[in-house]
Amino acid sequence: MNDEIRQKSNRKNTAARSAKECAYLAVFVALVIAAQLALTLVPGVEVVTVLFVAYSFTFGWKRGMAAATAFSLLRQVVFGVYPVVLIVYLVYYNALALTFGLLGKKMRVEIKTLWKVALIACFCTICFTMIDNILTPIWYGYSEKAARLYFYASLPFMIPQVVCTAITVATLFLPLKQAFVFVKKGL
Repeated sequence: MNDEIRQKSNRKNTAARSAKECAYLAVFVALVIAAQLALTLVPGVEVVTVLFVAYSFTFGWKRGMAAATAFSLLRQVVFGVYPVVLIVYLVYYNALALTFGLLGKKMRVEIKTLWKVALIACFCTICFTMIDNILTPIWYGYSEKAARLYFYASLPFMIPQVVCTAITVATLFLPLKQAFVFVKKGL
């Protein structure tokens, strides 16, 4: 009888924990979409990267990738459905979540090691542009010349994004990580 009661209690606790995790994930995705929407009109300025970096670093790659997938799909509702953008976002944000989720298990970040996280995040931002520079010309069937022009045209947009990533990760990563650690304790 006691075993039966314990099993029911464990199932209820697991269900409550799963519901809490879903709620936290939904709130995080809503925060990221709102942050992206709020900064849409400011070219090169974004906080989505630092939010995903800190979230994945704290919660791990599985939750990070779940959030990345949900974000990539739901942002289509807000910004319109563009298949190539969806593919770029699914590839990039899942890779970003995987990278920083795994890094969160191996690395302890303090002020003196924060530059490493910022450097990796900047490299990832460059990768975002490169993924777009490969997938968009393939998707739309650009000629070789058009693909090259698309690549060169993306560089002026990539530079401020990389600078923004360096600044936001250097200034916001540790406070966001602390906030996410606080939230994680509530799970």
